[in-house]
Amino acid sequence: MYETPTTGLVLTGGGARAAYQVGVLGALAQLRRDSGTDLRRNPFAVICGTSAGAINSAALACHADDFDAGVAQLDSVWRHFHAAQVYRSDALGVIRSGARWLTMLSIGWALSRFWRERPRSLLDNRPLGRLLARTVPLDRLPRLLAARHLQALAITASGYGSGEHVTFYQSAVPLQAWSRSQRVAVATQLTHQHLLASSAIPFVFPASELDRGGQLEWFGDGSMRQVAPISPAIHLGAQRVLVIGAGRMHEPPGRVAVNAGYPSVAQIAGHALSGIFLDALAVDIERLERINRTVQMLPEAARLATALRPVQALVIAPSQRLDDIAAQHIDSLPVSVRTLLRGVGVRASQLQPSAAAPANGDARSRGAALASYLLFESSYTRALMALGQADTLARRDEVLAFFGWQAQGSAATAP
Repeated sequence: MYETPTTGLVLTGGGARAAYQVGVLGALAQLRRDSGTDLRRNPFAVICGTSAGAINSAALACHADDFDAGVAQLDSVWRHFHAAQVYRSDALGVIRSGARWLTMLSIGWALSRFWRERPRSLLDNRPLGRLLARTVPLDRLPRLLAARHLQALAITASGYGSGEHVTFYQSAVPLQAWSRSQRVAVATQLTHQHLLASSAIPFVFPASELDRGGQLEWFGDGSMRQVAPISPAIHLGAQRVLVIGAGRMHEPPGRVAVNAGYPSVAQIAGHALSGIFLDALAVDIERLERINRTVQMLPEAARLATALRPVQALVIAPSQRLDDIAAQHIDSLPVSVRTLLRGVGVRASQLQPSAAAPANGDARSRGAALASYLLFESSYTRALMALGQADTLARRDEVLAFFGWQAQGSAATAP
């Protein structure tokens, strides 16, 4: 029921930046329809996700029997997003979580004995749990796997106790779990708790407790210590892989950062999160390309004798800096959240939404790096979705060639 060769989809992490992935998926659905491809076939047999990409992956997998319907639902959610759907953004909620958490970091040693329950994170993400229950019907997954609409779904999280990077997967047929240095796979029945764990941005959202082979362990964002984002898809049988990132793979040459004084907490935090969410993907793609070149250089007899095999990969990532886009939308956040972020150095950009993004690493947009992961507001998510669609349609010929779809009629255009 899915396309051959076996195609994998890898969606990486990035908080609110994952709206870009939905724009890419929307453009893929459009190109697929325009090509006249059999719409009954699922284009992705293997779907793997991490962090916010895990949520998009699970939502898509739960509609593996109707790819267009799955994309349409994702589009509807992200197009109408508000921060309150992901974390408590009211004044009381922010005070109870964020303000108390920051206080604990500063003078918590003096107050800890008076607190019956210590805050666990900057923000309270219980609203996200309720949103997942409404929009990600994981109860459909076993039936879709049994009917072979999907081969496997994998969700990755990071264990705080073991320090290991764990990929939890559910598959149509029993598959051999893999174990590598500091990263392992566990076959299980996936739940919304796995999605909450995978998307628990460190310090920002609380960890989730998961059952790992009969033993409970606390897990956080799967992007932490992730050294091989593409690996789970290959282990689960993907022969070619589409990877959708949530940040630029490489900065353009000539970009100069302005020294605006000592970096704020927001700048440091944004830089750290970018290291967690973005760096591993670029390194893994380089590794995959190097292996492909090595395999191609081997004589045929040697290729047959090795377990290595070439894996075709198409990577679609933002053509613009999402930090700069976020800087233009900080004012759309609830006042309580803006106040909290302002306390650590986030400032709204003075740029108008139609103005060109600063080319010199303007301090205002650098301070917005942290906000770019938390800006679950429709003005920002729609901007990223539009960028994802435009980036994909700009590479129309590459996409069609990757899937083997036939171009028909005039070139597709964004609606």
